[in-house]
Amino acid sequence: MLDIQKNINLAKYSTFKIGGPAKEFVEVKNEKDLEKALEYARNNKINFFILGGGSNVIFDDEGFKGLIIKLGSGGNGINKVSSFETEEIFKESEFLYFDIWAGEKLSAAVNFSKENDLTGLEWAVSIPGTIGGAVRGNCGAFGGSISDIISEVRILDEADGSILKIISNSECNFSYRSSIFKDNPDLIVISARIKLKRGDKDEIGNKIEKILKERAKKQPNSWIGNAGSFFMNPIIEDEKVKELFEKETGSKIINNRIPAGWLIEEVGLRGKKIGNIMISDINANFLINTGGATAKEVIIATSIIKQKVRTEFGIQLKEEIKLVFNN
Repeated sequence: MLDIQKNINLAKYSTFKIGGPAKEFVEVKNEKDLEKALEYARNNKINFFILGGGSNVIFDDEGFKGLIIKLGSGGNGINKVSSFETEEIFKESEFLYFDIWAGEKLSAAVNFSKENDLTGLEWAVSIPGTIGGAVRGNCGAFGGSISDIISEVRILDEADGSILKIISNSECNFSYRSSIFKDNPDLIVISARIKLKRGDKDEIGNKIEKILKERAKKQPNSWIGNAGSFFMNPIIEDEKVKELFEKETGSKIINNRIPAGWLIEEVGLRGKKIGNIMISDINANFLINTGGATAKEVIIATSIIKQKVRTEFGIQLKEEIKLVFNN
C-alpha cells in the first residue's frame, strides 16, 4: 500500500533548500512500489516527477501541482551479480558486476566499493545524490564519470506503457553531463549494473583522501544550501579566451572545455549577492542559499550570470541543474 502524502514541503528534499509544497508525495524504496506509484499517476491523470537525492534540482516557489515520486534508499541496495544470461561474456572479465537500485545513494556505492577493495568509484566520494540521478546526468568529477563503470541500465519506458527495458552502455548515449535519460523524461531509471575492478586497499584509500582534500579547496561545504555545480563547463573555440585561461590559471584546457566558474569569476561576480543568493567566493560555479532564498531569486541570478558571460566572452552558459516548474 502506497503512503501518498499531501502538501509536503519540497525545500527539505532539495540540497538548495528551495521549493514550495508538492500536491502529492510518495517515497518508494523498490521497483514494485515505483511501478505502483507510476500506475497511480496514470490512473489519476496527474503529472509526476521522479526525485532522487535532490542535489541537482530546484523546485518552484509554488511547489509542484502533481505527484513527486521520491526514490528512497535502503530498498534493493547493492547486490553482486552472480549469474548472467550469457555467462561466457563475463568468464574472463577483470571486472566484478553489481546491480544498484536507482534510489541508492552514490555515497553508499562509494563506501561499498572502498570496504570491498574495489576501484572505479573513488572520483564520486562526497558527491550527494543517487545512482539514478548520477546515471541521468552522467555525473562525473576528477577525471571519472558514471558512464565509465556502467554496464547496462534497467528502465521503465512510460511512453510504451511503463514497459521494462534493459539498455546497454552505448544505448544510453552518454555525453558530458548528459544521457538519453536527461533528454527523454519518459525513460525512468530503475537500477544500474556497474562494473568495478579489484584494487589495492591502500591505493584506494589514498586516492579518496586526495580527492577529498582537493574538493575541500575547490567547493563550498555540502551542508551549505546549494545545488552543486550550477553550469556546465562550456566548449571554447576562441583562442584568445583559451590563452587567457591558461595564462591566468597555469592549467591546460581539457577537451576544449573551460570551467564555468572561471568565466563567472572573470566577469566580476565571484562572492556577489543577488537577493538571498550568493555566488560562492570559493567556486563561482556554485550558487549559495544564504537563507530564505527563492526560486525566483535563482532565476534572476542565473539570468545576470549568463548575460554578463555572454556579453564579455560571447559564451552561452547552460544550466547543469534541473528546474522543476509548473507548466
